Amino acid sequence: MDETPLKGWNHVPAVPIKVSPFFSWPLRPLDSFAWVWRSWFLITEKLIIVGIAFVSFYWFQPPLEESRTLAFGWVAEMYIRNIILMSVVAGGLHLYFYSFTKQGQELRFDQRPLKKSGRQFTLGGQIRDNIFWTLASGVTVWTAYEVLMFWALANGYAPMLTWAANPVWFVAMFLLIPLWESFYFYWIHRFLHVPFLYKHVHALHHRNTNVGPWSGLSMHPVEHVIFLGSVLIHWIVAAHPVHILFHLQYYALTSATTHTGYEGLVIRDKKRLALGTFHHQLHHRYFDCNYGSLEIPWDRLFGSFHDGTGRAHEQMKERRKRMSGG
Repeated sequence: MDETPLKGWNHVPAVPIKVSPFFSWPLRPLDSFAWVWRSWFLITEKLIIVGIAFVSFYWFQPPLEESRTLAFGWVAEMYIRNIILMSVVAGGLHLYFYSFTKQGQELRFDQRPLKKSGRQFTLGGQIRDNIFWTLASGVTVWTAYEVLMFWALANGYAPMLTWAANPVWFVAMFLLIPLWESFYFYWIHRFLHVPFLYKHVHALHHRNTNVGPWSGLSMHPVEHVIFLGSVLIHWIVAAHPVHILFHLQYYALTSATTHTGYEGLVIRDKKRLALGTFHHQLHHRYFDCNYGSLEIPWDRLFGSFHDGTGRAHEQMKERRKRMSGG
């Protein structure tokens, strides 16, 4: 079987794709530390979104006491903030990579252009379709969950975590939320690939066989409710308001960054910021592989992992034949 990189792509990173070392045996503590370091430092999506969450909390979030009673004013303030955040992140990345083509084809996985037209799209074109579902449904559901969680914290229905009470757990929460996302995402994603749900819900997201920044949060409203419902864990696991902001901003904003279609942002001939993963790009083209992420290797455990090699591709085709009875 072929261990060489998969053909038919403009850019393929080093393969085979590696999953996190945390679940390997024997344990490799140095590799695990290196994985965490690369995921968080020095300039990474996660660290940038932590910064956005703190800025949002201190300057663009209504006081928690105000959230005790639902009112149009503070809800609208949060909704407008989220519309701006998503528009700046997804819109900015789209302008940079696709409108102004500042990076050309460098580190772009799929060189095919985004579709300008198509009957499968709600508004007749991929970009218009993606923007509509992202802003009209995605940001609305995102904001609704924020409103629910802040209302619950303000009224004592959800447990509150503070820096003063437990600074270690306060910091650890930022590290744990992405791990929870990895666990949660795999299972809800497999659920959404059940034929009935795929046809009536998840197929909207999979209109994007080739992805751009607006594709990440372009989903059916039911999928938005399921996908962003990850934050409901904080009805049980204590969190500070800034953790709630980080949790939902991480889900929403990294959906744009990881779907850029590019492996990273190149400045002065060097990749300065990791963005999309070939792992998930493979899922958008082939549908029935790589349902999860690389943090928790569910796909490897359940036989749906595609590591970007010719060998893995042949295995995927064989799996398809067995499932179809061929």
